[in-house]
Amino acid sequence: MAIELLPDGLWELVEPFIPVVKAKPKGGRPRLADRVCLAGIVFVLRSSIPWEMLPQEMGCGSGMSCWRRLRDWQQAGIWQLLHFVLLEWLARYGQIDGSRAVVDGSSIRAVFGGARRDRIQLTCCESVRFAPVS
Repeated sequence: MAIELLPDGLWELVEPFIPVVKAKPKGGRPRLADRVCLAGIVFVLRSSIPWEMLPQEMGCGSGMSCWRRLRDWQQAGIWQLLHFVLLEWLARYGQIDGSRAVVDGSSIRAVFGGARRDRIQLTCCESVRFAPVS
């Protein structure tokens, strides 16, 4: 069931960008496979369940293992890199629909400003002057 969330084609696209981690010299519990953890991450993010409630029957390990892997990949910049790779792949095959995109002026910087600048129009409340209180 977990592998269905992460088809072979998607895994082949993502796998080269996931860093290979060496085994610890002291041993310990074997590390979960990256593909299994990524399937668990996808399941939790798509279903909006808490990490602790990741079903053990899926074979993705514990929710905390998946969460730690997501945290490590996020800190290493892997998650953002995967985002750009997937967007580029979707754009190459014409799968991005830009008609539903929203650009907000508070999140996009206007480097050179607008063509002209108008005066800010006063509202009715701003035109009222109050006398200072003594």
